[in-house]
Amino acid sequence: MKPTLNRRKAFTLLEIMLVVAIITLLLGTAFYKLGGQFQYGVDAKLQADFAGFDQALKTYEMANGFLPTNEQGLQALVTIPTTDPKPTRWYNMLSSLPKDPFGQDYVYVYPGKHNPQGYDIYSKGKDHIAETADDRGNWEFAPK
Repeated sequence: MKPTLNRRKAFTLLEIMLVVAIITLLLGTAFYKLGGQFQYGVDAKLQADFAGFDQALKTYEMANGFLPTNEQGLQALVTIPTTDPKPTRWYNMLSSLPKDPFGQDYVYVYPGKHNPQGYDIYSKGKDHIAETADDRGNWEFAPK
């Protein structure tokens, strides 16, 4: 008779750690490579929102002869302003105001600092603080 060895077949701790390390490296590489895609999505949303605001504000200005004041802001596109100058022909331009890619309200400035003949609309960026380096505005996406 042959002696039987009662050996269990299992993975060693070293083999398991090696597999975990390989998976971690692969995931890290994937996140690094896809990191730029998030910024592309942010830019696409900003550009779409700015284009929508631009059309609504042009229509507002054509109907009334003026743009909303800073006090009235973008809310004038959703609800009729109650402060002067009151629009003579107000239309509901937007059903609701979109949030920026970071979940905050857009900032409207008229006349604009970057567009003195028009208006500035910008996102306060990731830090949610106005007038900092990460702000992104309609002046960045204006047609050249």
